[in-house]
Amino acid sequence: MKNGRRDYKRENLLYNSKPEQIKARSERTMLRREANATGVTKKGDGKDLDHKKPLSKGGANTMANARVTTKSANRSFSRNADGSLKSQTSKKERSKK
Repeated sequence: MKNGRRDYKRENLLYNSKPEQIKARSERTMLRREANATGVTKKGDGKDLDHKKPLSKGGANTMANARVTTKSANRSFSRNADGSLKSQTSKKERSKK
């Protein structure tokens, strides 16, 4: 980060353009297209496809492992520095207990 700003060009060069990241992004896109085709989601609906068992914990990119959630619910999980989940329950879910 320079001057508190994110360097997207550098990030893309060092991370997003790696073959494994391209493959993972492609698989997520294919899952979203499948969900749109079956009517589970619609383009521009503002929802996220959440993986029941996270990909970082060995989950699959299949409709059987996916569920539709709001963006805020899906993106509220605590993460480690490498991006993997700290816990499979969100802050929202933990506060309900």
